[in-house]
Amino acid sequence: MQTSFAPNLLADPEFAESEKVVRTCVHCGFCTATCPTYVLLGDELDSPRGRIYLMKDMLENDRPADAETVKHIDRCLTCLSCMTTCPSGVNYMHLVDHARHHIEKTYKRPWPDRQMRRLLGSVLPYPAVFRAALSGARLGKLASGLLPKRLRVLMDMAPPTVPKASPMDRPQVFAAQGKRIARVALMNGCAQQVLMPQINEATIRLLTRHGCEVVVARGSGCCGALTHHLGQDGSGFAKANIDAWTAEKSRSGLDAVVINASGCGTTVKEYGFTFRADPAYAEKAAALSAITRDLTEWMAQIGLQPPVVETGQRVAYHSACSLQHGQRVRREPKELLAAAGFEVTDVPEAHLCCGSAGTYNLLQPEIAVRLRDRKVANIESTKPDLIAAGNIGCITQIATGTALPILHTVELLDWATGGPKPDRIANRSGQPPA
Repeated sequence: MQTSFAPNLLADPEFAESEKVVRTCVHCGFCTATCPTYVLLGDELDSPRGRIYLMKDMLENDRPADAETVKHIDRCLTCLSCMTTCPSGVNYMHLVDHARHHIEKTYKRPWPDRQMRRLLGSVLPYPAVFRAALSGARLGKLASGLLPKRLRVLMDMAPPTVPKASPMDRPQVFAAQGKRIARVALMNGCAQQVLMPQINEATIRLLTRHGCEVVVARGSGCCGALTHHLGQDGSGFAKANIDAWTAEKSRSGLDAVVINASGCGTTVKEYGFTFRADPAYAEKAAALSAITRDLTEWMAQIGLQPPVVETGQRVAYHSACSLQHGQRVRREPKELLAAAGFEVTDVPEAHLCCGSAGTYNLLQPEIAVRLRDRKVANIESTKPDLIAAGNIGCITQIATGTALPILHTVELLDWATGGPKPDRIANRSGQPPA
């Protein structure tokens, strides 16, 4: 695609990268077939190709965003299915990230939208604040009928109970069982440790059982993705992680940064790109991105121990967009589940998003519900006993549309190799946890 960015714009690394991405697009339209919003809405401007034209016009002319452009960019899930499909290698992720930050700088959203986004960016990345907000939301549900529609969506998404904070999420080191084969940092994240602390607990048990010393580094936390995709500045979160993990690497060495939330993993693997022009962080960020692994990537690398319990359940594996499209990790989770004794089924339309997409299900609830229902119908068509996924957002989203138990992949791997039987399976069968 031809471009005409002014030289002064191309002197800016963000504009230079966007110009390169736009030039790569050949307008072939392959992306339209796998874009969830285009499949649902049938609007060219709600396809990657259409959005690229909107972003090109906005950025090339360095003009303030208009309402029409904002509407269609906001509807983008950033599922990155288009990047898997694209034969030309268009890095849509870098382009849409730049566009979102440009929108936040140049467009004044309606007051309710501004407040909603400010609320999400001020609450979700901070576990203590998020936990308190969820506790308050339980009371708010009693009066949800009197609240504005957007706040009702928030109340409806709040769980009926809020788990206690896990002591395993505090900064500390967990010794490897038996011979130590590696030392890894675990990102314990933000929303996940509040909503489902058992995921990090299962991860630590699995890793230490397999000879890994696990460190939860002091100062690490949210990856910055939530604020970044809202168009806000998430660099402070990223820098805190880089500093924390670099200190651990210098002090005692790190073989990997292991992440069990695929949305976070995609973001951390991009730290090297994000800070490429920052002389204070470029080298450190690139070094950490290079050793970042999704949990299933890491387990496939070190090898899963043989299962010690008979599992046997039929599992529908939901491949999170950030894992299959963002990180190109597709084979490892299913192979690990099969090695752990589960019967793994393929889900129809596995490339389509479930509608979670970070804060998307809160900001675009109508589209998100349609995508969730489509995903649940495809999952249930395989007649599984349970669902496995590798991302907290997908787990919470899909759970609102089905009675089937949905668990993180690591919970099943942990159980199969000697950990406790997950409560959601035990309670469903009427048996106590093993």
